[in-house]
Amino acid sequence: MGKPCLGATQPIFLKAAELIAGPYRAKINAATMIAQSKNIFQAEIDASCELIDFFRYNVEFMTQIYNDQPKSDSAVWNRLEYRPLEGFVYAITPFNFTAIAANLPASAAMMGNVVIWKPSDSQVFSAKIIIDVFKEAGVPDGVINVVFGDAQMISDTVFASRDFAGIHFTGSTHVFKDIWAKIGTNIHHYKTYPRIVGETGGKDFILAHPSANVKQVVTGIVRGAFEFQGQKCSAASRAYIPKSLWNDVKSQLITDVKSIKMGSPEDFSNFVTAVIHEGSFDKLASYIDQAKKDSDAEIIVGGNYDKSIGYFIEPTVIVTTNPKYTTMETELFESIITILFMKMQNGMKH
Repeated sequence: MGKPCLGATQPIFLKAAELIAGPYRAKINAATMIAQSKNIFQAEIDASCELIDFFRYNVEFMTQIYNDQPKSDSAVWNRLEYRPLEGFVYAITPFNFTAIAANLPASAAMMGNVVIWKPSDSQVFSAKIIIDVFKEAGVPDGVINVVFGDAQMISDTVFASRDFAGIHFTGSTHVFKDIWAKIGTNIHHYKTYPRIVGETGGKDFILAHPSANVKQVVTGIVRGAFEFQGQKCSAASRAYIPKSLWNDVKSQLITDVKSIKMGSPEDFSNFVTAVIHEGSFDKLASYIDQAKKDSDAEIIVGGNYDKSIGYFIEPTVIVTTNPKYTTMETELFESIITILFMKMQNGMKH
């Protein structure tokens, strides 16, 4: 498979950044809003601003890598040359960030690699815009090869190839562990040792000190947990609140959550929109139903859901007395936050 000249990739991806900043900005934002259910503000931050930054920063970092050379002196000239991997890179990208979907194949191609890119089935519309941008920017045919279809079938085919040389992945922890295991099982089959790069899930938390400002704590909870319906690995999904602040936090939190508008991203005043698909809706509804039954959990605001006209889940706050409660430990990737309040002294639990 042919590979592009490394030095030639810089203007291509700088042009891609300019295309996103200009003629493709509205189109890629709209695709992200309509097909991934992001509100206008989240779409602009992701599909435009972050993606433009990715392309521009990557070119700068690439230049720094090339400039990082070993020491030379008057008697000897040392020179390090970089080359792409001997094979192809497999890029698997998630639904939740259009910028990540473009960056994972682009960063590998920028360093001279041939890429097979499998976008998420729930992100194909903005993926098509990314493909159009790559083509117009001058990415040669055969460098970034997009494949849509059954994820298991595509991955099995890729990992069976002797030319598989690396993976660039963002997605669930469980899936990445399975991928790692499969690569290890096939290690004797490959021409080289595949490079394995992955970003997976998280269970972010908010820890409030007794001296914290109540309104700031509540704003952090609401924006951290419910922007883009909590469908980010960076979303706040659990919070630890001092008992001394709890009554004020609870009152302000209920008020703020009830003020949130929910509906189609076509209405720019809606802060929360639908979750990505029915599977996510059903999973989250089951956790909400279970919390309503459990003696060690209480839903203080939200807790309703409706999929009659879209997969809408109300922003939901669960309070528990059990630090090991299911939603305190499980990454739901949805619009639920679970709060544990505790007695603290000098910032320490006792």
